[in-house]
Amino acid sequence: MIRNPGQTHQQMARFDLIAVYLMASKPNGTLYLGVTSDLLQRGLDHREGRYEGFSKKYGCTTLVWWEPHDDISEAIAREKQIKGWKRKWKLALIEKGNPTWRDLYEDFLLPPQHRRNEQDQSQSLWPWVPDRAPRVRNDSSE
Repeated sequence: MIRNPGQTHQQMARFDLIAVYLMASKPNGTLYLGVTSDLLQRGLDHREGRYEGFSKKYGCTTLVWWEPHDDISEAIAREKQIKGWKRKWKLALIEKGNPTWRDLYEDFLLPPQHRRNEQDQSQSLWPWVPDRAPRVRNDSSE
């Protein structure tokens, strides 16, 4: 990528698939919540343990939930919101769209005809993405 004079780092950033995502070590195991501008690459980084840190230390290599965003700032705000949630809410978010805790990263590797929810592909750009969770949690008693 060639930088033009006056162009900021953010202006020249590549945004292939902006997403907030959850990785897991196993069903109901350790969770890692992250945000990325390139989910395909970041998912591969987690799967292969390329970077030292929490997800590598605890073996969070399975993509169990993700949510696409059009804007990186919006995605960062959503990540911060979910980080404030109780674990129980995060588990419910995963299990709503992925009750078997399968590795959703595999959807990126499979041809479209073998992806989950094949019949819904004409209705949605991301047919295998779970529905978005409520943006506001008013019940603090859980």
